[in-house]
Amino acid sequence: MVAKRGLMRAVRRRPVAETRQGDHSMFNGRALESKVAIVTGGGQGIGAAVARAYGAQGAKVAVVDWNLETAEQVAQSIRGDGGQATALRCDVSDRTAVDAMVAATVDRLGPVDVLANNAGITRTAMLHKMTLQEWDQVLAVHLTGSFNCLQAVVGGMMERRRGWIINTISTAGILGTIGQINYGSAKAGLIGFTKSAARELARYNILVNCVAPGAATPMTETIRTDPRFKDTYLARVPLGRWAEPEEIAPVWVFLASEGASYVTGQLIGADGGMSIH
Repeated sequence: MVAKRGLMRAVRRRPVAETRQGDHSMFNGRALESKVAIVTGGGQGIGAAVARAYGAQGAKVAVVDWNLETAEQVAQSIRGDGGQATALRCDVSDRTAVDAMVAATVDRLGPVDVLANNAGITRTAMLHKMTLQEWDQVLAVHLTGSFNCLQAVVGGMMERRRGWIINTISTAGILGTIGQINYGSAKAGLIGFTKSAARELARYNILVNCVAPGAATPMTETIRTDPRFKDTYLARVPLGRWAEPEEIAPVWVFLASEGASYVTGQLIGADGGMSIH
């Protein structure tokens, strides 16, 4: 008992800011070897970190973004590190564009094994001021875009009886938020989307999961840096800091790997404890 109390005191004294943020590569460099992965929203932030992590683990990566220039920069960094990657421009809310993107991926890299639905936008406004266009635009990218991409790749996955789908959600879809009812609703919808797809596709050995991240990205810049919000939002993170995208990217690697072969329909929080409830 004395030893246990001493250990607890030692744990309590450790400041959260000292948590290690160095090399988070927990895999052997071959966790995704030969798999073909599509990462939407791959030109920046979490998507870029996930694309690079996939490439580092042996996957052939289609870096997909509406901004081809940033997607190409990420693809070049993967190739520069010895990986295989191609950049593709796509508006995921446009089903015709999605079909063309998937066809190009298959042509350049091979049949798709992994889909990381990460594309997203924000259109911030209070509920009583939000326009229908602002509502529709956000749901079209986050929710309809994820549906478009999943439906475009799932046929091949069903034929091969294997596949990994990882949807990026947000604590806004779990806890709610202010000024982004469109975004919170879209992310909440993706939780149901994930669970329903997991049930429907389990018979084909297709695994569907979602991740709620909490990272320093362009989409979180306002709440992290604006004096009106930063202290309030940081206080909601038990670990007391925002992660860098590279720190949480291994969660997407795990969920796309053989190590997750018995994990489906799950919501994984990579948010420093923000979504504890």
